[in-house]
Amino acid sequence: MKHVIDATNKKVGRVATQAATLLMGKNTAAFVRNAAPEVEVHIINTSKASIDEKKAVQKKYVRFSGYPGGLKETPLRRMAEEKGYSEVFRKAVKGMLPKNKLQAVMLKNLTISE
Repeated sequence: MKHVIDATNKKVGRVATQAATLLMGKNTAAFVRNAAPEVEVHIINTSKASIDEKKAVQKKYVRFSGYPGGLKETPLRRMAEEKGYSEVFRKAVKGMLPKNKLQAVMLKNLTISE
């Protein structure tokens, strides 16, 4: 089953929760936690999403290299400039999916276009 979500003038989190719910199959009557449904979710117009200026400056994506002093922070604005808005949406949806072996399977069914 295919679903298309238009992100025009919508907040990132609202679109991400809708996509995560569809990817997990929680909207179907045959929902089970131990299987990934055969669902494709397309998010379109991500560059036209509504992102506040304050959020673009304050929201930080953090990663750690494993070495002392290896904590790296990237603001949302720089992430969007370097990797595009699709990466911002991908990270938001990934954070809302269950942290198990099905997460990678569900993320393969997600396509994002700017």
